[in-house]
Amino acid sequence: MSWSAPQAAGPSSDPVTFDEAADRANDAASWVGDNWATWLSTGLRMLLILVIALVLRHVIRRALTKLIDRMNRSVQTVEGTALGGLLVNAERRRQRSEAIGSVLRSVTSFLILGTAALMMLGALNINLAPLLASAGVAGVALGFGARNLVTDFLSGVFMILEDQYGVGDTIDAGVASGEVIEVGLRVTKLRGDNGEIWYVRNGEVKRIGNLSQGWATAGVDVMVRPTEDLETVRTVITAVAEKMAKDDPWNERLWGPVEVLGLDAVLLDSMTVRISAKTMPGQALGVERELRWRIKRAFDEAGIQIVGGLFPAVETAAAAPDPAAGVAAPSALASPTSPQSLAAAPIAPPPNLAK
Repeated sequence: MSWSAPQAAGPSSDPVTFDEAADRANDAASWVGDNWATWLSTGLRMLLILVIALVLRHVIRRALTKLIDRMNRSVQTVEGTALGGLLVNAERRRQRSEAIGSVLRSVTSFLILGTAALMMLGALNINLAPLLASAGVAGVALGFGARNLVTDFLSGVFMILEDQYGVGDTIDAGVASGEVIEVGLRVTKLRGDNGEIWYVRNGEVKRIGNLSQGWATAGVDVMVRPTEDLETVRTVITAVAEKMAKDDPWNERLWGPVEVLGLDAVLLDSMTVRISAKTMPGQALGVERELRWRIKRAFDEAGIQIVGGLFPAVETAAAAPDPAAGVAAPSALASPTSPQSLAAAPIAPPPNLAK
């Protein structure tokens, strides 16, 4: 039953009697009495949908938070131990887990609350087809307009899920290189070798070279004179490597023995000895510097000359003075019969002028 408000009476209409007013009030009460059950049922249904959605959202978000906290605690327990050196650092693991957790919580909230909103609209007998069609068109338009943003976001999500790099890693992203100081879903922040900070959009990265995963290789080239004894050079380098492998902190940064690979080049004035070692990720440069330092000191003690230094002075006996040093060079004019002397002689006067 439908009910419409009474029309306003004009100046010429008859006044409403008490019986007519009573009839209209009875009609309104009847209409409310006929529909209150439907209203109550719809309201309770919508309230139940909202309560279930909020409870489900809270439970899932809390479960995700506990899972992320447990992952962070498991990493902190091994931080600083021998096993912790093989794993990612706690800060990198924390940021990665927080980013993944943020994505999962956002997706969960969107799906649950979006589904609940559609169910509540359906409970009000609202036709959802035009609404869904409009949302689809708006989504397509937004996708075309913000495709770079969507590309950056998706690239960041897959980068974090696949653990391509993290905080503390040294990477080469093509457009920039340096140490990762912050990882986001849209932008990755790098610190370059000169201290500059690069903001790299995740969608622009086509390739990534991670220099901090697994292990690194330290390579040192030592150039010595070709007259040095190779076995002596190998013995000195081996002794330096063995001592370095026992000293702190190099015993943790070296993940393998320092190997003398052999001669890398042989020239007329030098020969190059190649040295290699497997190191902890990100510690190759430090190991190379320490190796050069120790090898140079050991070579100085063993008397091995490195190419580029000052050669030792060689003592030689004093040579006798050359007796011909003060004699002038012979001249062709010294002989009167030489062609030079004949050409330089004065020309004799004619006979008639002599008389």
